[in-house]
Amino acid sequence: MDIGILALQGDVAEHSAALSEIGVAPRRVRRPDDLTGLDGIILPGGESTTMSMLLESSGLADPLGKELAAGLPALGTCAGMILLSTHAVDGRSDQRCFGAIDLTVRRNGFGRQLESFECDLVVRGLSGAPLRAVFIRAPLVEASGPAVEVLATLEQPAGAHGGVGEAPFGDGRVVPVLCRQGAVLVAAFHPELTPDRRVHELFVSMVEDDRVKRTEVPRTDEGR
Repeated sequence: MDIGILALQGDVAEHSAALSEIGVAPRRVRRPDDLTGLDGIILPGGESTTMSMLLESSGLADPLGKELAAGLPALGTCAGMILLSTHAVDGRSDQRCFGAIDLTVRRNGFGRQLESFECDLVVRGLSGAPLRAVFIRAPLVEASGPAVEVLATLEQPAGAHGGVGEAPFGDGRVVPVLCRQGAVLVAAFHPELTPDRRVHELFVSMVEDDRVKRTEVPRTDEGR
């Protein structure tokens, strides 16, 4: 299995360590040629606008967009979630969004650096104890399409932002923080910053399922 990590900026080393711990040797993706033969890719946490600009300057933006449009499995965490979404609110006018998952997200919607926090999440489909999640300048999901499966939610803490023009609030509204659409998985938090590898294991299982589907030969009645 060949899983790449977008290695332009952000938590590249942390994702590399997580994959290595579960037996997957990662490939760092810095140039268009690094995409060749990938079974999946991780877009890490970091700074989404910086990543967007580096995607353009490295020549990766369009080739990666084509791979994602063709169904390349992807995991996006924090900034990676923004890049994989359909729309980003409060981003630069030239912010790159690949539209790999039907989400509208607000940059820093859970607050700035001082509002960073940790909490436990109950994740649908993950057995065992609740998942410890680290939120750092986390994006806030404002809308999701009908094809998006919500795997975990969180009550918005005080300091989180509402929709366009709304003040910060902590009124008990519940929002998605871990979502899946087909072979794309996104998290508003940083699973790479804790010792729990279940999100990475889930993504690897999604990549394995995708590989099986791509190698299956359709059955026909010819020769019977």
